[in-house]
Amino acid sequence: MNKPARQTPVGWTAPQRGVLMALLAAMLVWLVIRLLLNPVYISDPQPAWPARASELEDRIDPNVADWQTLAALPVIGEKRARQIVAFREQYLAGNPGRRPFQQPQDLLRIKGIGPAMLTQIEPYLNFAATTQPASPPASSRIQP
Repeated sequence: MNKPARQTPVGWTAPQRGVLMALLAAMLVWLVIRLLLNPVYISDPQPAWPARASELEDRIDPNVADWQTLAALPVIGEKRARQIVAFREQYLAGNPGRRPFQQPQDLLRIKGIGPAMLTQIEPYLNFAATTQPASPPASSRIQP
């Protein structure tokens, strides 16, 4: 009688599996070596002062500027500019003869202004009665 035909197993034979494992192991070793030898790429940190901050001719004094001028500052907008003016007027009513903003950190008292925002607008501000430098220190300037 007819013997059923012997079916060949579907899949990889032992020698084929061995070659495949060797190739996969070689690729894994190559990837690990590349990972260990390649330097980690970290984006360049932003400079402390914008590149052209020393070229700004008009800096704004938040002690005397109107809200329209303050609103022209980056990331401030009309709402915060009005808050700065309102805070200044309220402060002057209780403390006549004193400046409400003597240094940049004084702006942190305004709701909605945090350290990150202050860092962005600080190069555009002028605090005339303070000893803070109006331009970046010479050590942080980029030399051509």
